[in-house]
Parts: sequence; C-alpha cells; structure tokens
Amino acid sequence: MKTRMFITTDLEEFRREVRQFVAKQLPDDLRQTVRQGQMPTRVQLHDWHERLATAGVLVPHWPDKWGGRGWTVAQQMVFDEEMALGGAPELNAITFDMIGPVLMRFGNPEQQQRFLPAIASGQQWWCQGYSEPNAGSDLAGLITRAESNGSEYVVNGSKIWTSYAQYADWIFVLVRTDRGDKPQEGISFLLIEMNTPGITVRPIVGIHGWPVFCEVFFNDVRVPVAQRIGEENKGWTVAKSLLEFERLKLARIGENKRRMARVKEIALSRTRGGDLVANTPWFRERFADLESRLIALEANAGRFVARQAAGERLGAEVSMLKMRGSRLIQLWEELIVDALGPEAMPLSQEWLAGQANASPQDAFAGTASSRRFLARGYTIAGGTSEIQHNIIAKQVLAL
Repeated sequence: MKTRMFITTDLEEFRREVRQFVAKQLPDDLRQTVRQGQMPTRVQLHDWHERLATAGVLVPHWPDKWGGRGWTVAQQMVFDEEMALGGAPELNAITFDMIGPVLMRFGNPEQQQRFLPAIASGQQWWCQGYSEPNAGSDLAGLITRAESNGSEYVVNGSKIWTSYAQYADWIFVLVRTDRGDKPQEGISFLLIEMNTPGITVRPIVGIHGWPVFCEVFFNDVRVPVAQRIGEENKGWTVAKSLLEFERLKLARIGENKRRMARVKEIALSRTRGGDLVANTPWFRERFADLESRLIALEANAGRFVARQAAGERLGAEVSMLKMRGSRLIQLWEELIVDALGPEAMPLSQEWLAGQANASPQDAFAGTASSRRFLARGYTIAGGTSEIQHNIIAKQVLAL
C-alpha cells in the first residue's frame, strides 16, 4: 500500500521532506555505487524503483489515476535535484518520462490498463528503438520494416545505441509500414516484448568500458496489431510528442549539482605541489566558471518553469536547456579528471578489479575516465547539440 507523503505546497518544506526521504530510504550500497560514479546493477535499480513505488513517488508527475501525484513541474524538478544530491541514481526516463505519457495521450484503454500500472509499480523496464545505423539524427530515414498480415506485423531490421536494452522488458519501436511521399510518412509506432522470438540484443562496450548501449536485431519478429500505438503510418506524430515530455528535465540541474559536489570532495582531498587542489588558481578559476554557468542554467530553467505554470506554451527555445545542461556535465567530468591528475588514467573495470578495499576517494579515481568518456554522449543522445542549434536558428531566430 502506498504511503501518502509530500503533501505540502511550500517548495522549501517540500525540499526538506524529499531530502529526509532520500537519506532514509536510499540503500547504502546503491548510494555508494552512485557516489563513486559506478554503474548500478539491474537488481539495485529495480529494488529502488519498488521503494519509490511503495512511497507513491516513482511517477509523481503522472495523474493520480495512473499511480501518480499530479506534481507540478517545479515540484518534480526539486524532487529530481534532491534525489541527485542525496546519491540516488537517475531514473529510467525512457520508461517513466517517455512511454508512460505517450500511452496516456495516444494509447487506447486496453493498452493503458495493460502497461501503465506495471510501469508505475516499478516492475517494467522499457528501452527506445529509434536510431538505426543509417538513421540517427535523420530519424525519418529509418528502414526497419513492418509488414502487416492483418492481425500481426512481421518486423525485420535493426536499431542501435539502444540504452540498456539488455535490461529491458519491452521496447517501443519506430518502423516503416509504408514508403510514403515524405520520409516522415509511412512510419508506425509499435510496442514489442523483448523476449519475443527473433529479437537479438548485442551490448556495445564503449570506449568508457561499460555496456550502456546495445544493438537490437529483429528477424521476422511477430507483433500483434493490438500493440501499435495510434494509427498505422501516423507514428511520426507519436514520436515527436514523446520528446516533448522530457524537455524541461534535459537541463539536468540535479545531475550537474551532483557532479559539482563530487568535484569539491576530490579537490579537498588531493594535493598538488604541497597545496590542496581546491586552493590552486587554475582549479579555482575553472570551478568558478562552471558554478556560474550552473547558476545561470538553473535561473533559466526556473524561467521556463514559471512560464509553464502560467499556462504558456514552451516553444523551441527550451532546447537551449538541453544544450547547456549536457555540455556542462561534460565540463564537470573533465574537471574531475584534471583534479585527479594521473590517478584518473585507468578505466574502471581495469582499476577496480584489484581494489576490493578501495577507499571512497580512491574509487572516484577508479571511475573518472569512464565517466568522462560516457559523458561525451550527453551532447548526442536526445538530439545532438548541432540539431538543437538548428532548431533554435530556424524556429526561434528565423534564420
């Protein structure tokens, strides 16, 4: 049974309640894993999802009808920030911020009843089948094909850069069901269970040493027509709306503050030339620059939150939050590596293998290079910075 918590409307009191909740409920092993910059396991994440679901705060931005709390964007951002600062892992946005809202908007009653309670319980993990080897930023160029025989689609093709597909129970996939006169036409939106015969998942170990991304292959995969969202050949409309659900959160204020705290701890525990790294001029200058950028980013995000609360429509200019927030994460990770110096050279699995009793400070060094390389993807995933610049240039500046 869910516990009703966080009923105050005062944001500062709300923040205190969230902070206390994370301190009490987050398992110590998961907090330490995240704090040291390591990858949580599927078991750790599912356990945390269940704890949040029991407390009624796994999907608090959802309507109460579907297990949510109907929180405002401001409440959700405070919650996300305190979760990050308290050492909690990022939640699976694909599951809770993308497919959930899509099902609410475009799913039929049967689909909603089938999937939404399972997602809200923390028991169901989703991944996103959009990008293909020759269709990344040009998503409309996808060629994965779905042929209909009346009651089923037969899907053939592949997807790539599918985050954590090795953990997922379901995948939502864009497939081509008709050639169409324009690339955006003839695309449909299907839901496919990952254990369906004909699906092969191949994890990709990146330069960071972690298998975050996967290739997913479809070989005569049979999918019931009942698992199509919306009309056939109208999947592009669903796909575009899905990206709207995460726009404000892409500023990643909490994740940036988490990294800022990590930088501080490292700089106060290391010396360079007899002085604390935190006291060296080069570090102080770079830290002040990044902190100023973060303050500006938070203020800008607050402006958009206020506009949304006032009922205003958020236009394409909100893309600047994604560009600034993702780049700032990369800069924090680079500063972490530079503050650690030669300690940061090894990759995590190479270093941690022989360091079972490593201190927390040493563990920072053991994952620093992996985190820096992994952060390179922040300006690619969710729409590259180049694409975001084009959106702002065309839709905001009319260039």
